[in-house]
Amino acid sequence: MLNDTDGRTQKVCRMSQWKQIQQLEMRLLEQVDYLYDDNFPMDIRQGLANWIEAQDWDTAADEDSAAAVLFFSLLSQLEAALSREHNFLQRHNMKIIQQQLQGKYANNPAAMARVISNCLNEERRILSTACMQQQEPLEKSLQNSVALERHKNMDHRIGMIRTSVQMMDQGVKYIENMQDDFDFRYKTLQSRDPSERNSEFMKQEVTILQEILNRLDFKRKEILSKLAMVIQEIDDLMNSQLDAALRDWKRDQQMAAIGRPLLTSLDQLQTWFTLTAQSLFQVKRQLDKLGELVLKVTYESDPIPVQKPQMDERVHYLIYHIVKSSFVVEKQPCMSTHPQKPLVIKTGVQFATKVRLLVQLPAVDYQIKVRTTFDKDLPPGRVTRQFFIVTNPMKVMDIEDYSNGCLSVDFRHGLKEKKSGNATKSNESLLSVTEELHSLSFEAHFTMQGLNIDLETCSLPLVVISNVSQMPGAWASIMWYNLLNQQPQNLAYFSSPTRATWAQLSEVLSWQFCTNSVQGLNKDQLDMLGEKLLGQHFSNSDHIHWSKFSKENIPGKPFSFWTWLDSILELIRKHLLPVWNENYIMGFVSKDMERALLREKKSGTFLLRFSESHLGGITFTWVQHGDDGEATFNSVEPYTKSRLNALHFPDIIRDYKVISDGVVPKNPLKFLYPDIPKDEAFGQLYNNLPSKAYPYIPSTLIPCSEMRSSKVSPPSPACDSPEPPMTPGEFDMLNQTLCFDMDVINSPYSE
Repeated sequence: MLNDTDGRTQKVCRMSQWKQIQQLEMRLLEQVDYLYDDNFPMDIRQGLANWIEAQDWDTAADEDSAAAVLFFSLLSQLEAALSREHNFLQRHNMKIIQQQLQGKYANNPAAMARVISNCLNEERRILSTACMQQQEPLEKSLQNSVALERHKNMDHRIGMIRTSVQMMDQGVKYIENMQDDFDFRYKTLQSRDPSERNSEFMKQEVTILQEILNRLDFKRKEILSKLAMVIQEIDDLMNSQLDAALRDWKRDQQMAAIGRPLLTSLDQLQTWFTLTAQSLFQVKRQLDKLGELVLKVTYESDPIPVQKPQMDERVHYLIYHIVKSSFVVEKQPCMSTHPQKPLVIKTGVQFATKVRLLVQLPAVDYQIKVRTTFDKDLPPGRVTRQFFIVTNPMKVMDIEDYSNGCLSVDFRHGLKEKKSGNATKSNESLLSVTEELHSLSFEAHFTMQGLNIDLETCSLPLVVISNVSQMPGAWASIMWYNLLNQQPQNLAYFSSPTRATWAQLSEVLSWQFCTNSVQGLNKDQLDMLGEKLLGQHFSNSDHIHWSKFSKENIPGKPFSFWTWLDSILELIRKHLLPVWNENYIMGFVSKDMERALLREKKSGTFLLRFSESHLGGITFTWVQHGDDGEATFNSVEPYTKSRLNALHFPDIIRDYKVISDGVVPKNPLKFLYPDIPKDEAFGQLYNNLPSKAYPYIPSTLIPCSEMRSSKVSPPSPACDSPEPPMTPGEFDMLNQTLCFDMDVINSPYSE
């Protein structure tokens, strides 16, 4: 939910997507700049911004026919832009771009659609982060202040440990030099003639040797004491702060998977892990050096043979623990076709994931091979569908430049379901396909400096679908699990799911709008959703059961709350994004509230809201005042995605006409609520603007409603009763039969 305290951010979040991009700070603009290259030049993004944002690139990325249509449409748009361009240099650049696109994508337009889809989705992610970081500024400022203090404390502790360890290097070197002096004097004394052993000189030498040995014993005990303190400090750091920081990052990653901007930095975590591990490796080398010194010089009550084995064991354990815990899933499994919905995997569709080792290991001359396993540890007795990975499950970790020398590996996998004829369902497995949770495990084994280290980590729980129609239910499960469950492998969670409070759920729902469209939900919109789900007089502490959110139908409707809301998200993403981003859609408002808002407004004032009776539908209602001042309200049958596939929604607002009792058709839509002139609001979003050469609006883009008089006409001689009003469906059918040149004809109605 956006907060009005930051005017600049509020303004940015209400602009169309490309305009918002240009308002970002330089740090974020550099991320945007990284998206564009010869595959999709920024000149095209700039010049065709409105047209590009109005197309359904996600669908085209999966459907070759749709991709081909958009490819040729893009070339046509470029040709039109070229004809309007008078700057010679710009014309030259545009011709080159046009030729490059034809050469690159003529035989594979779906590749172009995927590139553009990914760019737009990444833009939305960057904008989402920019907008949402400004929410609740005071609270966020306090949180950032606490986080900064924790970071400073961690940096200070690690710095102190590093200093102590480096000083102990000097201490070990001092002991080595002292021991070399003792060894030299001792061997020199032994080489003398036995007859001189009782001489005064020999007695003095023995006394000196004893003093050196006493100092050596003191220094050995001192360095062992310091080593013990440093080891204890590292142990405390790992248990109290480093492990906690890793848990916080993993929880942050869970929430980021369902829409919240990532708040913690994996690079920062990597730095802490690597510096701490380097201190441990250095302590291990110091202990190894003390072990070598003992082989040269030892004595009765020598502290090194007594204390070193226990220290070795503890340091080995800490090294093992820090390396093992630093093996993380950096990028959760995600299909490129649905970047906003990670952790939902469709059989037969490739998905990507990435694992990373946060500790930078000492130079090694061998490979670390990582093996991927699907559903390695299912709950006992849980009968479920079984899948196998169809691609190579093993890859070698490699060093990436940007990761400061740490190892990582990217996987591209696909899944296929195992066909089993004798599978049976247990009582525990009465879950729907979209409630079954699965996991992807990663394992590796290597030996380093005499230590055998087993690495293992796993993804967050996945939902596997076989048809995209299962996507809404699958995503509902992913949202619910990650919102309420911090256990990484509770795969039986939906056997007894926990309940969410409205405060928790409403925030996640706003994230979905912000992730898909960079425009979140305001308090009024969330209140309307809360009332729809919980009834009047609800509160933030009210609990919602999983079934009520995702499985049970809304009273009187054939669909659940989430199915209804998800269809609206899809409608926005595919057909209404520029309008939604301009904050022109009121969206969630009851009919009573709608009429209360419009009643006192000028005739022709209209507002846009989502249908409550149609899945993925948007309607508009306008007010008209009679001569007596009485207000009447008219709504059109909702426009769903099937209709908007052929029509551009801002053009519908521009060209809408009403036919009333033979009167010349007119557009009743004058002012967008509260009082914005229609063309001022939607002017920049219009498509298909008439040219000077052809100044007529194409008739195929004129939506029309028939407004019939409420007066009853006398029956005609040929009829025994008045003709009933024509329904929208009948009117459409008649329109098609007569080949009338209008795509959409609606009748005013009330939901």
